[in-house]
This record gives sequence, C-alpha cells and structure tokens, in this order.
Amino acid sequence: MIKTVIFDMDGVIVDTEPVHRYAYFQHFDELNIPVTEEMFTSFTGNSTRNVFQRIKTIFNLEDEVEDLIQRKRAIFNDAFDYKEDLELLEGVEKLIKDLHQNGMQLILASSASKVTIERVFKRFGLHQYFTHIVSGEDFPKSKPHPAIFEHAASLSIASKENCIVIEDSTNGIIAAKAAGIYCVGYNSIHSKLQNLSEADIVINHFEELSFEKITQL
Repeated sequence: MIKTVIFDMDGVIVDTEPVHRYAYFQHFDELNIPVTEEMFTSFTGNSTRNVFQRIKTIFNLEDEVEDLIQRKRAIFNDAFDYKEDLELLEGVEKLIKDLHQNGMQLILASSASKVTIERVFKRFGLHQYFTHIVSGEDFPKSKPHPAIFEHAASLSIASKENCIVIEDSTNGIIAAKAAGIYCVGYNSIHSKLQNLSEADIVINHFEELSFEKITQL
C-alpha cells in the first residue's frame, strides 16, 4: 500500500516555468547566445547549475557558472515578486490536503533551488503538508539521474515499493523509474513537448487522483 507521495514542484504544484523561461531568455540575450527552443526544452527537469554547466560548455563561455546562476536568479526573483497571477495548478491543493488529512506522507523532490522552493512554499502555505523538501541543487547530477528520488525515498516512512512519484517531465519520469519508484505522469498543459510514455499511469487532471485511488495503486 502506498504510504508516501513524492511531488515534483514546477509544472506539478505550481507553474513557475513562465517566470523561469523569462529569466533564462533575458539572461541568454544579455550573454548574446542563440539558445533554441529545442535546446531549452532539453533542459527541462535540470537544476539551474546543470543548465549553466551545459550552457558554458556549449557556447564556450568565460563566465563562472556561479556568476551565471546568480544573475539568472536575480532576474527570476524580480519577476516572481511582481507576478500577481502565479497560482497553484488546478486541483493540486485539494489533492495535497486530502492526502495529508488521511495520513499520507508528502515529500517534495524538485530540481528547483532551495530559495525558489522556499518562495513558493511560503507564498502558498505548503510547509504544513510536507515532511521533507529535497532540492536538486544538493545533487551533482540532475534528473534524469535518479539520485534526487533515491534520496527522497530514503526519507519515506516506508520502503520505496510503497512510494509514488508525481512528475510532468520526461527527465523526471526517467529519473523516478531509474530509482525503481512507481511514477504518475501528469500531462500538464504548462509542460510542453514532454514524453510521458515511461510513466506507469498518466493523468490529465488532479481530480483523477485522491487518497483512496492512490492507496490502490
């Protein structure tokens, strides 16, 4: 029986992707580098550090990775503070509350930085529902590497056979499956060009999930 639900954040709980996209492309323009849509899509599920490690190599940038990260985050933070229409994705708050009220353990495993996670959790009052928060910035390799989900599962009150992951990205689903964890693919309208075929099941709306349905997976 499922005891723990491991949530991704961006594209699953909240859609900060437009803000991240704005910050990245503002920064790319400043750096005068031609990042294509195809290349940017391939970064989905990666930590900011891994993105800029790849960008630095691809475009042979002289800038330090840490400096690139800080500039992008500064742009993101300014945009985040002024984006009034940032909301939790439809149905996810109801699902989180339903799971929590019924004693399900909730863990966050997101590629986002700790600063970004904290901004989102504080803004929407989510700390009360989650026992642990795991950030991708603590791992040298991003999704699709399974390290973040292996660590999240190690924090579970049960074995990983009693955990599930909810993910919206190709890289995230590959990571979950590589970690040996049952994966629910969320077909988010905010996550474009993602292949969810490796997920164990795919949902289009959070109304398709509940405490009762998840315990039967």
